[in-house]
Amino acid sequence: QLQAFGGGLVQAGGSLRLSCAASGRTFSNYDMGWFRQAPGKEREFVAAIKWSFGSTYYADSMKGRFTISRDNAKTTVYLQMNSLKPEDTAVYYCAAVKSRSGRWFTKAYDYDDWGQGTLVTVSS
Repeated sequence: QLQAFGGGLVQAGGSLRLSCAASGRTFSNYDMGWFRQAPGKEREFVAAIKWSFGSTYYADSMKGRFTISRDNAKTTVYLQMNSLKPEDTAVYYCAAVKSRSGRWFTKAYDYDDWGQGTLVTVSS
C-alpha cells in the first residue's frame, strides 16, 4: 500500500515536502514515482527514484525545483518542492512499478500501485 500525504496550501515561492509511506511488501526492487494531476488535465509525471540504488529521474520542467528522495528505514519516499508556482497546483500521487535496469517509467499506465493523492494548492 502507498499513502501520500503532506499537501496543503502554500503561497507562491514557498516550499512543501510530500511523503509517500510504503507498506505491505518490500519495495526495494521497485521504482517509486510522483505524478500530479491538475483539474481538467491528464496525469503528469514529476519524478521517479529507484529504491535500491537511489538514482533519480525528473521531468524536464521539474528539474531544479523538485527533489525526490527515499528513506529506507522509514520506507518512505519524499518529494521536496521549492519555489512553488500557482501552476504547480494539483493532486499529487505516488506510485510504484517494478524496476527494470536501464529504464525509467514516465507514463501513468506503467505503474501498478497508486496512493490516494494529496492536494497541493499554490496561491498567487
